[in-house]
Amino acid sequence: MRKLIVILTLVFSLAISSIASGKVQWREVSGEIQGKSLTDARASDGVEIYQRSGAITIKTQHTIQVKVFTILGLLVSQATLPPGTSELRLNRGIYLVKIGNITQKVAI
Repeated sequence: MRKLIVILTLVFSLAISSIASGKVQWREVSGEIQGKSLTDARASDGVEIYQRSGAITIKTQHTIQVKVFTILGLLVSQATLPPGTSELRLNRGIYLVKIGNITQKVAI
């Protein structure tokens, strides 16, 4: 039990240090996205969320506000994304992506 607490504390502190240092940033990407979207574009106002190679990728037709949380509720990123495709590279884990009234779990 004690080892588990030490490991969780270490993981949590690493996550906070990478967030505080500004390493977590959205960037625009180009090219086609392979794979299936985690959201239905018709039901989510054209927003598609993908998990690919260590990143959360969002494809949208209009400007959106996006928030990404850890499974523990820690805010990892809050941004306004332009139309197109953007990605956020993160450490392995489970994240919650919130865009308007859409909330999607993404495992990296």
